[in-house]
Amino acid sequence: MPATTTVVVGAGHNGLAISRHLAARSIDHVVLERGRVAHSWRTQRWDSLRLLTPNWMTRLPGHAYDGDDPDGYLSATEVAEFVTGYAAASAAPVRTETTVTAVRATDAGFTVATDRGDWSARSVVLAAGATTAPLPALAAALPDGIESLAALDYRNPAQLPEGGVLVVGGAASGVQIAEEIHRSGRPVTLATGEHVRVPRRYRDRDILWWLDRIGLLDERFDRIDDLVRARNLASFQLVGGGRTVDFNALQEQGIRLVGKLAGIRDGKAQFSGSLRNVVTLADLKLNRLLDSIDAHAGGTGERPEPTRVPDSPLLLDLTRGEIRSVVWATGIKPDHSWLEVPAFDPRGRLRHHGGVVDWPGLYVTGLPVLRRRRSTYIDGSGADAAELTAHLAEHLGGSDPHPQPIEAS
Repeated sequence: MPATTTVVVGAGHNGLAISRHLAARSIDHVVLERGRVAHSWRTQRWDSLRLLTPNWMTRLPGHAYDGDDPDGYLSATEVAEFVTGYAAASAAPVRTETTVTAVRATDAGFTVATDRGDWSARSVVLAAGATTAPLPALAAALPDGIESLAALDYRNPAQLPEGGVLVVGGAASGVQIAEEIHRSGRPVTLATGEHVRVPRRYRDRDILWWLDRIGLLDERFDRIDDLVRARNLASFQLVGGGRTVDFNALQEQGIRLVGKLAGIRDGKAQFSGSLRNVVTLADLKLNRLLDSIDAHAGGTGERPEPTRVPDSPLLLDLTRGEIRSVVWATGIKPDHSWLEVPAFDPRGRLRHHGGVVDWPGLYVTGLPVLRRRRSTYIDGSGADAAELTAHLAEHLGGSDPHPQPIEAS
């Protein structure tokens, strides 16, 4: 059985950032990837997707976007190329087409089982991120004949049958997919619960420029009052481009807005009657955020108009043929089903403190708000990797306490 000091599971941007910092500390390691480098960017994104973050935020340790469009937004294919180039430039020790099937604790650390043989390691970093989107239980109640698709499996409208589409989820994926399907000529109903509304631009700057400038993205996990809520909050209601696509814009295009899908009974979809309350709350939080920006910049910017709330139905008969398919944009989750270590809470969630798992030598990265709010984006992986590898080195016994500096390129 080959042995190494650290096994990193996943060769996406998070795993490669960890690898770069491990190399800087001269910690022997291997990165195991089930497919090719940047596998999820190649296989789990719809065709037209673009990053929510502008190109200048596409940064990894020692590597950054250097093209001629810093205020543009990379496509999923371009992100995959960026990450692949990073792996090559940093000479990361990646083993592709190697699927991890189990991680087990041993007296010496861990055994990492793969479909290409086992590894022995003193420490393991789980860097696969959020890679699964199981259909919610409600999907089983859909009437026969209605197609059901998770957002991770959606590629373009041609996958769907002709006819109306119900998109469930009003975060970034939901609004983007709903708009694209509507433009294909299919009637779209968008069901939404709690969401986070922000404009694409405010006071002539991208909203993420402001969040970076006022320091919000650097708020640390141990300073957030309700960390569980922060980690489970829906993504910003943004699209990768210069446009604001909020519920007002979608309604102007002809998309029907309804409340949260609460149930399906006897072939009828039941929607929450709290739509007005959730959009009012989202508008309130939006204005508080813009107040913070104005306090930093001085003066007052032009505010988006309040969200218009339609008279939406509370019931929709799914047996009448109006809806032919459902796309579930209800979020993605990490899949640690192969982790055979008792480090899960009663709800099956991995117990960790800022990525330091509740088991010696085990770490996780690539999760939302892992160590700071910036962790949600590619731009946050470098700082998280630096802190986690420092902890890992201390666990190993202080390996190379003076790591080589990583220069930005």
